[in-house]
Amino acid sequence: MSTKKTVFACTECGNETGKWFGCCPQCKVWNSLEEVTVTTSSSSSANKLGARGTAGPVELRRLDTIEKKPQDRLTCSINEWDRVLGGGLMRGSFIILTGDPGIGKSTLLLHVAHALAQKYSVFYFSSEESLEQVRTRAERLGCLQSSVLFSDQARLDEIIATAEIKKPDLIIVDSIQNCLTGDNDLLPGSVGQLKEAAFRLMRLAKERNITVLLSGHITKEGIMAGPKLLEHMVDGVFYLQGEDRWQTRILRSIKNRFGTINELGFFEMCGAGLQEMPNINAHFLEEQSHAPGSALVSSIEGSRPLLLELQALTIASQYGIPQRVISGIDPKQVILIAAILEKYLHLKLSASDIFFKISGSLKIRGNTSDLGIALALLSTFFQQALPSQCLSIGEISLTGQIKPINYIGLHVNEAEKFGITNLIVSGTQKIEKTACSVQRFKHVGELLSLFE
Repeated sequence: MSTKKTVFACTECGNETGKWFGCCPQCKVWNSLEEVTVTTSSSSSANKLGARGTAGPVELRRLDTIEKKPQDRLTCSINEWDRVLGGGLMRGSFIILTGDPGIGKSTLLLHVAHALAQKYSVFYFSSEESLEQVRTRAERLGCLQSSVLFSDQARLDEIIATAEIKKPDLIIVDSIQNCLTGDNDLLPGSVGQLKEAAFRLMRLAKERNITVLLSGHITKEGIMAGPKLLEHMVDGVFYLQGEDRWQTRILRSIKNRFGTINELGFFEMCGAGLQEMPNINAHFLEEQSHAPGSALVSSIEGSRPLLLELQALTIASQYGIPQRVISGIDPKQVILIAAILEKYLHLKLSASDIFFKISGSLKIRGNTSDLGIALALLSTFFQQALPSQCLSIGEISLTGQIKPINYIGLHVNEAEKFGITNLIVSGTQKIEKTACSVQRFKHVGELLSLFE
């Protein structure tokens, strides 16, 4: 016999309580509890508890007795997509792609489906758009003549039944927030619906060895919509990001059980959809200004070194408290480097407004850019440009020492590939072989020689 009860579920962590709280007792997020109706049955409750006579013991095995199978990945002709996923979609994996509304999630999924359908069987379920709308987009993207099979079915029961009977290599559900599960009266996108849909699709992927690729929405805070439990259940979370003024789209891996995180793939939005940008560093270097305050650095994101331009501007402050306007990098990192320069070079940077940004609207992290930050600040302070085709790589300690970094070979090889001829590194940095001219400095005090 089934009964219905009302609970309050947190939209952030999925925790359920019997009464409403202003703050979730589990994750401490305010105003995150929503009222949901849950259907339960006495028989299912007994099974969940493992009642005597209804459940038997499970088979337990040692790991060395389990057959090791080769990792089978679904690869396609979109190299940037395969790179971010770690070499392609792992067979039987459960993946979600998310991003801002209108950023190009459905466009990217249609490109991926078209490319994968050349070697694999692909089912595409569009719960947001009609088949006529999907056809119009496919015609614009050049994906109309494709062996992908489409449906606008939004009921999860029918989607799973179709996949279990026909056994495709990949199913794409666009999007999970619009799927309906069971015969309950919950709205699509509610916590209860999302939890049930995610669990059932996860079991489909693992038990039937069918790769499941979803699209999902994000909240106004920029995080994936739905309970946090959804992120824990999937094998990979990938964000499609972009700037309003820039047609470049960045695919970033946030979670990936079968590859590296923070891996980046670059695409450009154009009339024919999303086009790959494999030589993104060439695009960045075309826009380098070679003016005072500009410094070139290298930052590894995932497995890819990115050559980025730092831009700094310092002026005498007109306010009681000098301004610090910094984007694309941790503001504390720039303020720390400015303090080190003031301490050991006796420059009054504390009395100046400091404006700092990364060209290309990217965000970088890590200490490999410390030396580049210092040189950009010194360049704008003395109003002298650094030598052209010059790359600076190094970490700066609180004592002003310039320290070597790891994986210098990756940075140098990428720099040489794009015509960099000068390197500024730590005095103790070991570089095996390079055609570049190398300048070495052990302390920030020695950097003044570049501006004499």
